[in-house]
Amino acid sequence: MSNGTAVGDTLELTIGEVAAGGWCVARLDGTSESALVVFVRHALPGERVLAVITQLTAKFARADAIEIRDPAPTRVSPPCPYARPGGCGGCDWQHASLPAQRQFKALVIRQQLQRIAGLDADVTVEPVSPDSAGLGWRSRVRFAVGQDGQAGLYQHRSHEIVPVRDCLIAHPLVTQAEVTRQSWSGATSVDVAAAPGSGERAVMVHGRLRKPGQRDRHAPHFLTQRAANRDWRVTASGFWQVHPGAADLLAIAVLAGLEPMPGETALDLFCGAGLFAGVLADAVGPDGTVIAVEQDKAAVKDARHNLRGTPWARVHLGDAAEVISRTGTAGASIAVLDPPRTGADRRLIEVLAVARQLRRIAYVSCDPATLARDLKVFGEHGWQLGALRAFDAFPMTHHVEALAVLRPG
Repeated sequence: MSNGTAVGDTLELTIGEVAAGGWCVARLDGTSESALVVFVRHALPGERVLAVITQLTAKFARADAIEIRDPAPTRVSPPCPYARPGGCGGCDWQHASLPAQRQFKALVIRQQLQRIAGLDADVTVEPVSPDSAGLGWRSRVRFAVGQDGQAGLYQHRSHEIVPVRDCLIAHPLVTQAEVTRQSWSGATSVDVAAAPGSGERAVMVHGRLRKPGQRDRHAPHFLTQRAANRDWRVTASGFWQVHPGAADLLAIAVLAGLEPMPGETALDLFCGAGLFAGVLADAVGPDGTVIAVEQDKAAVKDARHNLRGTPWARVHLGDAAEVISRTGTAGASIAVLDPPRTGADRRLIEVLAVARQLRRIAYVSCDPATLARDLKVFGEHGWQLGALRAFDAFPMTHHVEALAVLRPG
């Protein structure tokens, strides 16, 4: 770099606003547009810190704050000893109070909506119950296993494994599996998935264990998850919201946003194990129809099992964009999308956007950037953002769950 900055250099920086991904922004050599932008972890807006450069590109640098010289009022001591520079990379905001974390997440959502979609929206990030000081919520954890057979967690943006005793954001059922207290020689990683509502747990080993039989003793094929006042069968390796209260809260929020009526036809795209399809089937009743689409074969089997009591809800195996592009929206008046972090395919959005019968769409997203990108496409076809809610389903991390309700203009 022309300013002589190099990886490993230590700089004194004044921290600016929060950015996506758990970073704060600082500028080297003042506030001019030509100043090098530095994305800093373990810092808070307004702080004066000593930071070490960890990565350098032609356009920006990354750094870790290693000394806080002027702390922000919202700074707290991280409850986990591994939440530090060079430690575990799973948590981004343990050094900030929970109210501050939620303000940061709301700011990032507003930033992305404005920058990408040109939307100005008021955002409040709501807590998700149970809210135990932001700890003990994560019901699925993947532990990496080193060559020594010991399980741990990765450093941030690294393949280096940090040996940990306990992960404080892990649900007690995950911790009780004692993965980090055992040897997993020959494995590459170990997944622990828990179902807090039923007390069930699965431990799934990736790689070839040198201790025969350990995999079979720990891995039930299904877990029984609880949400919307009923049980749901979910393949142990399949998708389910990791916060114990998130599935229930999102089901309620989607129903409130869509306002389904008896006899309507509803779409549930990226339906997973059928949570939204199930609550929509109850709402539209036997005179209505629910068409669900999912491309994961195991999830389709789970969804069909979970919806067996509502034969007016049908589950199709396939890519949502391909299925809907081929079959159309079947006269649906409401739809819910819950795509992966990468968002929805533009083809799918365009088919939905021109469907005349659709009166409301609920879009569930765990990534503000792809949400904003997809809302922009809807907006190009005349759809308007009617309501936006956000939920702190991933405390201590930069992740956030959002629900956008769209209406035709």
